[in-house]
Amino acid sequence: MSMIYSAIPILRADPDLAQEWLPRILSRDYDPRDLPVSEKTGATLGMFMTEKQGGSDVRANTTYAVPGDDGHWRLTGHKFLCSAPMSDAFLVLAHTEGRGQSCFLVPRWRPDGTRNALFLQRLKDKLGNRSNASSEMEFHDTWGQMLGEEGRGIRVIIDMVIGNRIFCAMSSAGMMRQALVQALHHTTHRSAFQKRLIQQPLMQNVLADMAVETEACLALGLRIAHAMDQPDDPAEDALARIGTAVAKYWNCKRCPSLVVEALECHGGPGYVEESLMPRLYREAPVNSIWEGSGNIMGLDVLRAMSREPASMTAVLAEVERARGNDPRLDAAIDALRDELSDPEEIEARMRIVTELIALTLQGALLTHHAPSAVAEAFCASRLGPAWRGSFGTLPKGTDLEGLIERALPAA
Repeated sequence: MSMIYSAIPILRADPDLAQEWLPRILSRDYDPRDLPVSEKTGATLGMFMTEKQGGSDVRANTTYAVPGDDGHWRLTGHKFLCSAPMSDAFLVLAHTEGRGQSCFLVPRWRPDGTRNALFLQRLKDKLGNRSNASSEMEFHDTWGQMLGEEGRGIRVIIDMVIGNRIFCAMSSAGMMRQALVQALHHTTHRSAFQKRLIQQPLMQNVLADMAVETEACLALGLRIAHAMDQPDDPAEDALARIGTAVAKYWNCKRCPSLVVEALECHGGPGYVEESLMPRLYREAPVNSIWEGSGNIMGLDVLRAMSREPASMTAVLAEVERARGNDPRLDAAIDALRDELSDPEEIEARMRIVTELIALTLQGALLTHHAPSAVAEAFCASRLGPAWRGSFGTLPKGTDLEGLIERALPAA
C-alpha cells in the first residue's frame, strides 16, 4: 500500500504512464491474476532500489540501462532487496551512459504480451514482516520505460521516498497503539498481589507513560501528513520536507522500545507465539530500517537544514507558536536554537538535533491540542531534566488514572 501510494506523484508527471497505470492503481479491486496490466482491473507497484554494494547509498548502484530499438530501455543488473515481487510493475534506478542514475518503470509483462526478463533469485528469510515477501532479483536485458529526465532518477524518487517515510512514521505509531491496547487488555484482566495489574501503581505509571508516547507519536505523524497535504503552501511544504525525516526517525526509534515494554506487561504469556506480541516484536524494527536508517534520517535533516533553510524556519515557526504554553517547552525550544547555532561537529550531532526537533514539535502539538493531563505528562517527562527514555518514569503528581482512562479503547 505504501509503495503504490507513494508512486502516484511520479506517475502523474508522465501523462502516458498515468493514463495506463493510474486507473488500475487507484482501483478498489485487487486483481491477483498474473496478466499484462492492460487485461487487469487493478494493479500493484513495487520499488527496487537497494543493491548489495549500495544500501542507502544508491549512487553506488551498478545496474545499467541502454536504449532499445523501440525507443525504450533495456536494464541489466542485480537488485538485492525487492519487496512485493509479485507486483505488476516496479520502480527501479539504473545508470545510463554518462548521465548518472535514471528512474525506470519495469513491468512484469512487456507491451507485446511476452513476459519481461525478471529473474527471481530467492526470497529473503526475514526477522519479521514475513507476510510481505522480499526477494533478490536479476535483470538481464529487461524492458523498462524511463520516468522523468535522464540522469535525474534520484530526484524523481524523492517524492516517493517522502511518501514511504510518512507511512513508516504512521505505521510505527499504529504498532505502538496496538501494543498499548494489548497491554491494557492484559493488565485489566490479570490479577497479581491481590489487585488487577492495571490497579497497581507502578504498572499504572508504565501504562500511562506508554499512552503518552503513543499519542505524541501519532500527533507528530499527523502534523507532518497535514503539511504534506498542502504542497502549494511554501511553509507547509518546507515543514513536510524536513518533517518526514524527523517523524520517521523518532517514531521508528520509539516503537521497538514501547513494544518491548508492552510485551513485558504480559510477562511469560507475551513471549509465546499464541500471543500477538512476538509478531509485533519482530515487526517493530522494520520501519526504522526501511527507507533509510536513523543515520540516514539525521543526514537528511542536515541536508534540508543546509540546502533548504526554509525547512528549519518552518520548524522553528511551528514550535514558537507554542511558546508560553509550558516553561519546560520554552526551555526545550531555547535548547534547540542553541544546538542549531553551533556548527562544530554538526554531522556527528545530528541524532541529538533530530531528537530535539521531534520532542519540541511533539511538545508544541500536545500543548496546543491534547488534554492538559497529556501535555503536562509529556512536558514533565520528555522535556524534564531527568528523562532517560524508559517507560514507567512519569513524575509524582501525574494523573496516571486519567491518562489510562483516555487510552482505553471505547466500549
